[in-house]
Amino acid sequence: MRRKDVRSACRLAALAALTVAGTVLVFRAVRHLEAAEARDEAAAAALARGRALGLGEAGGAAPLRPLDDPAPGPAPRVAPGPAPGIAPGNATVQRIDWHDYKRMKLDAARRGPGEQGKPAFLDDKDAQQKESLYKVNGFNALLSDRIALDRALPDIRHKGCKAKRYLSRLPTVSVVVPFHNEHWTTLLRTAISVINRSPDHLLKEVILVDDHSTKEHCGAPLDRYVEEHLPKVRVLHLPQRSGLIRARLAGARAASAEVLIFLDSHTEANVNWLPPLLEPIAQDYRTCVCPFIDVIAFETFEYRAQDEGARGAFDWEFFYKRLPLLPDDLKHPTEPFKSPVMAGGLFAISAKFFWELGGYDSGLDIWGGEQYELSFKIWQCGGTMVDAPCSRVGHIYRKFAPFPNPGKGDFVGRNYRRVAEVWMDEYKEYLYNRRPHYRKIDPGDLTEQKALRKKLNCKSFKWFMKNIAFDLPKKYPPVEPPDFAFGEVRSVAAPELCVDTLNVGADEPFGLALCVKDEPRRKGEQNFTHTWHKDIRPNTRSICWDVSSLADRAPVNLFGCHGMKGNQLWKYNSEQQWLVHGHNPRCLDCDPGARRIYVTSCDESSSTQKWRIEHVDLKALANWDHADP
Repeated sequence: MRRKDVRSACRLAALAALTVAGTVLVFRAVRHLEAAEARDEAAAAALARGRALGLGEAGGAAPLRPLDDPAPGPAPRVAPGPAPGIAPGNATVQRIDWHDYKRMKLDAARRGPGEQGKPAFLDDKDAQQKESLYKVNGFNALLSDRIALDRALPDIRHKGCKAKRYLSRLPTVSVVVPFHNEHWTTLLRTAISVINRSPDHLLKEVILVDDHSTKEHCGAPLDRYVEEHLPKVRVLHLPQRSGLIRARLAGARAASAEVLIFLDSHTEANVNWLPPLLEPIAQDYRTCVCPFIDVIAFETFEYRAQDEGARGAFDWEFFYKRLPLLPDDLKHPTEPFKSPVMAGGLFAISAKFFWELGGYDSGLDIWGGEQYELSFKIWQCGGTMVDAPCSRVGHIYRKFAPFPNPGKGDFVGRNYRRVAEVWMDEYKEYLYNRRPHYRKIDPGDLTEQKALRKKLNCKSFKWFMKNIAFDLPKKYPPVEPPDFAFGEVRSVAAPELCVDTLNVGADEPFGLALCVKDEPRRKGEQNFTHTWHKDIRPNTRSICWDVSSLADRAPVNLFGCHGMKGNQLWKYNSEQQWLVHGHNPRCLDCDPGARRIYVTSCDESSSTQKWRIEHVDLKALANWDHADP
C-alpha cells in the first residue's frame, strides 16, 4: 500500500514540474512576441514622425525648407538591444548581430538626389548661386541643400563585415564635432547620420562645438533646431576663436560618456559603424580605434571608398603618408589592424585613457601636428592604435580651404616643434634637417608635457620606430638617397622647347613651351626632379607625371605623388637620352609643332624621343636597381 502511495506522489510531482515548465515557456514566448510587436510599433512611429518632418522616405527625399525655417531632423531611433554600459576590460564573450535591418531595408528603397551615395548634379540655372556658396565652403554646398539630411549610403564594407558579431555589452559614446562656419546641411547631416546609424542606448550625446562661427545659422537658428528636433544633440558655443585642437578639447571636457568619438563637421556615418569602433576599447580601454575614411566628392557628393586600407605614417617633413598593410592584415580583411599614426580627426578613444594621456597638448595652436602628438603618446605610453575596416565614415575633402589665415605666424611649424621636442628624442634632428627654420621657432613652455611623459613612464621614440613604424624608414628614409636628375627637360629635336607643367592641377595634361632659361622674362614651371622614388615631379610640388592610358600616344597628366611606381614610374636612359615610362616600357615623345607630349613605343631612330635633363647623377642612375624605396 505504501509503495502505491509513493508511486502516486512521484507521478504528481513530475506532472506538477512539467506544468510549471510549460507555463514558463509559454509566458516567455508571449513576452517575446509582445516585445517584438512593441519594437515594430516604435519603429513605425519613428518612421511616421520622420515622414511628417519632411526627411524623405522610401519613395524619395523631401526637399529642404529655407534656412529661416529649417527642416526638422529625425526623431532618434530607439534600438532594441542589451543594457548600456560596460567597464573597460570586461571579459564578456557573448556576441550579437548589431545590424539594424529594418532601417537598412528602408534605406535600400530610397530614391532621390544623392541617395545610395550616387553622384548628383545641379541645373545650369543654379550656376551663380552654386559659385557663391562654393567660395565660402570649398565644396558644392548648394547641391548639399538639395540632398536629404538623412540620405541612404551604399554599404561598401567588405562582405565579411556583414556577418560579424560584436560584444553584446559595449560602452556608451559621446560624439564630439568641432566646427567653424560649417554649412547648415553638411553639419546637420553629420549629426543625423550618427543618430540614425547608432544604437540608441549606446549614443549618449552628440556635442557640436562651435569655434566662434560668424555665419548667422551657426548661432540661434542651430540652437533652436537642435532643441526642437535633435534631443541627443547639444551645441557648445566657444566665446572666442580657439582653433580645431582646443575646440576638440572643449567638447571632450563637456562629454559624459565612457568613450569619446571625434568626427569632422562634414562627415556621414555609414551602416553599423559604431560596434567595430567600440569592441576593441571594451576589450582594452587603452586602445584607440579609427574608422575607414571614405570619400564624399566635393562636387557631386558621390560616396566612394578611398581604398581598402593602409597604415598611417609620415615623412620627415611631417606630411601624412601611408604604409601598405602587412601580410597578416591582408589575410584578415575584416579585423582591426595596428597603425602607427592616425589620419587626424576621426577616431574613438576611452575618456579615461584620453585624459590619462593629458588629452591633446593644450599648447598646440589652431591645427597641425595634433594627430602625431596623440599617436606618439598612445604608442609610447602603453596604448595601442588600430584601424577598424568594418567601421566606415564618409568625409568631404574640400576642393580648397575657404578660411583665411588666422594671422598667427607659422603656428603649424611651432606645433611640429612642440611635438618633436617632447616625443621624438634624437629623431627630431631628421625633421630639423628638412626644415631648418623650425630650430629658431620658440615652442613655448614644454614643462608640463615633459613631466607627463616622465610620469607615464613612456617609451623612447627609437622604440616606436623599431617596433611600431618599423617599415617607415624604407619607404620614407630619414636620410634620403640622392635623386637621379633635376632641372629643365629640353627636347633634342626642338631645343628651344622644354617640358612645362604650367602650374596645372591634378588630372590635367601638360606639354612643351619655350624654354624659360633662354629668356628669363618668360614664365613657366620647367624645373623638375627625377626623384629617388623613381618618379618625376615639379620642384616645388608633390604632384607627379602620370600616365594611366594604355593607348598609343597616351597623354602625360599630373597626379598626386603616391610613391608606388605604377603609372608614375620613370627612368632616364642617359645613353639613349630616353625618358622611359612604366614596366611595359614606352618612351616620352613629342609633337613639337603642336607642343604636345605623350608616351609611345621606344624607337632608337626617333629624335623626338630624346631629352636632355639639365643635371644628371650618373652614379645614382648606375645604382638604380638598388635604390628602391
